Amino acid sequence: MKTLKLLVAISLIATASAQAGTIEMTVNGLVCGFCAQGIEKTFRKNPATADVLVSLENRLVAIATKEGTDISDAELRQALKSAGYDVKAIERTDNSIDALRSKIRATK
Repeated sequence: MKTLKLLVAISLIATASAQAGTIEMTVNGLVCGFCAQGIEKTFRKNPATADVLVSLENRLVAIATKEGTDISDAELRQALKSAGYDVKAIERTDNSIDALRSKIRATK
């Protein structure tokens, strides 16, 4: 019975982390529009990516994942590191990319 409960708990955790959501990353080294385009292009190639937002002013890279998919922190860090950027923080949120865009516009 304990094994069954453990399997159910693991399944629920895996399902929750695999649901569509947004990955917000604080990234150092973003200085120009070319940087933003390169990052967007890199992450749009990933089949788990639904949308990408790059904000130079906020040092933010946000990726909305497709339902039932996820991108590991290690994969995110490696993609940005190999492009010459330094990832300071990774946070998984329920914020939509549209909500983040609106928030960024409101602070300008």
